[in-house]
Amino acid sequence: MNTNNTYIYEQIARAIDHLTANFRDQPSLADLADKANVSEFHFQRLFTEWAGVSPKKFSQYLTLEHAKQQLRKGAPLAAAAHDAGLSGTGRLHDLFVTIEGVTPGQFKQAGSGLVLTYGVFDSPFGAYLLGAINNKIAVLHFLADSESPEQIAATAWPEATLKHDPSALQSFVKAIFRTPGDADASKPLPQLRLPVLMRGSAFQLKVWEALLKIPEGRLVSYDQIADAIGQPTASRAVGTAIGSNPIGYLIPCHRVIKKTGLFGGYRWGTDRKQAMLGWEAARSERMTAE
Repeated sequence: MNTNNTYIYEQIARAIDHLTANFRDQPSLADLADKANVSEFHFQRLFTEWAGVSPKKFSQYLTLEHAKQQLRKGAPLAAAAHDAGLSGTGRLHDLFVTIEGVTPGQFKQAGSGLVLTYGVFDSPFGAYLLGAINNKIAVLHFLADSESPEQIAATAWPEATLKHDPSALQSFVKAIFRTPGDADASKPLPQLRLPVLMRGSAFQLKVWEALLKIPEGRLVSYDQIADAIGQPTASRAVGTAIGSNPIGYLIPCHRVIKKTGLFGGYRWGTDRKQAMLGWEAARSERMTAE
């Protein structure tokens, strides 16, 4: 894990958190740099390298009005989806995520002898635990400082035997997070298929599959997800299912916000959700402009 990149994320996250709480006041570059505990010049360069846009431009994607605009122009999920599932731009260009879902009953019948291979890695949004079963991603959990990776892995799949082997997961890691600093970040990926293994109720699996139909750079509401799965009165249950998503980022629960335009909560912290949304919106606009 690259601790330097994790520290950079934490610096940027502090600035984003301050920016989000005070967006009406349009914090100055000096104020944001102070929150990140670096000089203005260094902060401007660091932030632009991290996000691909300036702090001023990035702030536009974190305002309430932007969120409302994104909701208003959101296409129906079915129309936005590609046949193969999620197809995004930038880091997720030509990257397809497919769910292999099992209910608890089905899993119980075929759950013996499982091995969860796991490791801890660095990302633009902090350190995360990645685990795979039978070459399928089974958990992607962003780690807080106080969390034990082994405990998170054991809790996610208590039936499985744990195997710490980060090297076995490198192909997944390279595909999931491609940052602007990567030498080949601007080049299209080959059409990669990332299979994920998810255990949940039929309702949960339906909600998680609907999340894959939200294009990168777009936001939808909990009500829109409920409509998409044919249960328009189940928005509260949809929120619960989204909150229990075990595979962060790839199953993009961060793209769901309240219908008022407020960002709402996030299992891995609202500052991380805000960072993801701002990054994706900025990158999507850049891709459109190009």
